Amino acid sequence: MKKLIATYIFLVSFTCMAQEFQNIDSEEIAPRSETPSIDFTPVSEETFSVTETFENAADRHGIPNRTFSDLEGVENGYYLISGVFTDSKSLDKSVKKLKRKGFESANYIKNTNNDLNYVYIAYYPFGLEAVDAWVSKLDGTYKNDLWILEIENSEAIGGEGIMFDDEAETIESGIASPKDQAAMPVIETPADKVFAIAESTPKSSINESSGKTKLIQRADYFFDKMWYAEAAELYEQALEKGDKYRSKDIIQKAADAYYFNTNMEKAYEWYNVLYENYGEEMSSENIFKYAHSLKGTGKFARSKRLMRLYNKKVKATPNDALANRAQVNETTLDNILSSKSDLELKNLAINTQYSDFSPMFLDSNQVVFSSAKDSSIFTSRKYKWNNQPYLDLYVAKINEETNDLKEALKLSQKINTKYHEASVTFSPDNKTMYFTRNNYGKKLKRDKKGINHLKIYKSTKVDTEWTEATEVSFNSDNYSTGHPALSPDGKQLYFVSDMPGSLGKTDIFVVDVLDDGGFSEPRNLGPSINTEQREMFPFFNGEKLYFSSDGLTGLGGLDIYESAYDPENGFQEVKNLGQPINSNKDDFSYIVNEANQQGYFASNREGGKGDDDIYSFKRLTLEETPANHNAIAGVVTELVTGEVMPQALVELLDENGIKLKETIADDEGNFIFEDLDSSTKYILKTVEDKFVDNERLIATTQNDTVKVDIAMKRLEEMIAIEDGIKKIKTEMIYFNFDKSHIRPDAAKELDKLVNVMKEYPSMVIKIESHTDSRGSKAYNEHLSDKRAKSTRDYIISQGISPERIESAIGYGESKLLNECDGSTPCSEADHVLNRRSEFIITHM
Repeated sequence: MKKLIATYIFLVSFTCMAQEFQNIDSEEIAPRSETPSIDFTPVSEETFSVTETFENAADRHGIPNRTFSDLEGVENGYYLISGVFTDSKSLDKSVKKLKRKGFESANYIKNTNNDLNYVYIAYYPFGLEAVDAWVSKLDGTYKNDLWILEIENSEAIGGEGIMFDDEAETIESGIASPKDQAAMPVIETPADKVFAIAESTPKSSINESSGKTKLIQRADYFFDKMWYAEAAELYEQALEKGDKYRSKDIIQKAADAYYFNTNMEKAYEWYNVLYENYGEEMSSENIFKYAHSLKGTGKFARSKRLMRLYNKKVKATPNDALANRAQVNETTLDNILSSKSDLELKNLAINTQYSDFSPMFLDSNQVVFSSAKDSSIFTSRKYKWNNQPYLDLYVAKINEETNDLKEALKLSQKINTKYHEASVTFSPDNKTMYFTRNNYGKKLKRDKKGINHLKIYKSTKVDTEWTEATEVSFNSDNYSTGHPALSPDGKQLYFVSDMPGSLGKTDIFVVDVLDDGGFSEPRNLGPSINTEQREMFPFFNGEKLYFSSDGLTGLGGLDIYESAYDPENGFQEVKNLGQPINSNKDDFSYIVNEANQQGYFASNREGGKGDDDIYSFKRLTLEETPANHNAIAGVVTELVTGEVMPQALVELLDENGIKLKETIADDEGNFIFEDLDSSTKYILKTVEDKFVDNERLIATTQNDTVKVDIAMKRLEEMIAIEDGIKKIKTEMIYFNFDKSHIRPDAAKELDKLVNVMKEYPSMVIKIESHTDSRGSKAYNEHLSDKRAKSTRDYIISQGISPERIESAIGYGESKLLNECDGSTPCSEADHVLNRRSEFIITHM
């Protein structure tokens, strides 16, 4: 991510690349492997656990090491030693030679106790970082032998050292290469989506003199490096220790770490704690992020209230333009929520469990996009922002019938490097491309503060090959540029930057592409487009500008907007594209063919395959959508109280369980799905935290609205007491005749049980399975025992710890509920009562 200094990150390309292209320090990242046919420096497939010490890791890798204490003027930490000298002339030559080879931090330590000088090539505050560097040979840049010298002085020099006591150092550190911050200096959501700016804490803030515990020092260290996944875990550990750790600073950093890693559920949890305890002290920026985390978890009504508070804080600033732009139009949000669309969305087959985003038309038959999928095959090293591999550019063919993408291949070995590449655009003749990459030559470049920014690079096609990329003239080592997008005639290049003159965190700019291949001075698109927050991913088709923003009224983190272009009056009023393009998560990198109203965009919405997925969309024509009134509508209420449930998520699935649409119930709990097929069966699925998922099979009728009222049961209401025994009550768990495997209908019931156990994390249960009296007693006992253990295995597979299942035993027919023991005639219904699984709670 970054060193202990201020740093920038672009969110998805800037968020997606930003998570992908975030500040990357060469000392922190080992080179990523390319393809099997390309030579690459192998790295260990192991990663350090959160409890491993430096000593254990050094022993495991056979690393020579020793420790010195009480060396005056030497900072505590771990030094990679390349040589030991007594002669000062040889010492100076060695240091100068290392610096000429690019090891700028090379220096030496003098040990006055033995009059020897130890030349070091790199320094690390933490031992596992030093082990990582040794294992990777400093990312393959140093070929000779090295050993590690640990300095344990009683006092750190300059007040900046990090002191350690006898506790084991327990910092998590991967030794393979990262992914999800492609090349924009700040990314906050799935891979490089946003171009956000993150201010880091100065190095001195993690001193021993600050009084912070080792756990908080380590968390701060990771946070400053933008290793948000690790930082969030450590802050959470500290916060769980009790009130003395729950300072405003720690709670805020925990929330920010989750927010920047796009875990909106956990971000909301800690922003909520921050608001409840320090509401009056929260900055407008944190109020803004709190409101976005509320939208990201579907709490739109409360998000509105928080945005009102945000407006008040912004209005109190002397910047009138900023205050006016910050006004949130609640009517606009209501209109977006209630908007209707004739779009058909599909999650593409090429999506992976990693980040896939930023599609761009190469021609009428191909699309180029960014993905982290390939590098994960060869190495376990992850980009610390979100623990994913690096991004590369891929090209895929368009399936004309389905609009899906297929046969994805890497674009070019000349373009894809060991760092991030994303967000590409092509000239009209497809002979020139612009894309985003980390500021990277023979090595990563940084500004005076140590920040590695993002830059736009240009490549031309000669015959069938792309040439080595060169950077454009308006780049800088002092700010980031990215997300290039050419106009249809190739004469204007739109891009995103945080350069001087930006109105917000990242703005959209444009330059003219001159006849000689040069560029005009960048022009900010101005306040009609740019806000005080983040504008990202422009796409201009000559008629409209499409872009993503989190500074305008929207449904989630990043929403997609459009602005019509008038040659005389410029860009017109900005409009939100509404649902289903936008969701309560991040939606971005939208492209469209205006002629056929088909295109693609990326989102990290629920129901996807990975962090960011690419979706196709198709706008149905009038011929394809004859007027009809087939609809399903209803109200979501709470089962016991009858109160309406606003903002509940309602999904429409086909008979096979494939999701077709989703909507959010309004403030009165109302929802509606329109323009449905007549006389067709659908499944309505209603989802809400702390409630049992509700599924209803509904059939539409010809030109009519089917009314469905949904009553949702709280998870706690599944807990019942029978004959003094506390149980989790489910519907009947059915098995096929003479079988013990879990059927799909049984899995749905067991999923409800799993949700209850997750709601009560200390709950322990035992499983009892019973049969009816038909069949031999021995066989019934054997079969029921197999079913009990199959049930246990399924529950464990859904994330429940095995220790929380005390036992799983089959009792056969030994505990019948009625007189159906074979001595009296019984109906099938009577026998069914005895065929049951019971989940008895032994500890809450």
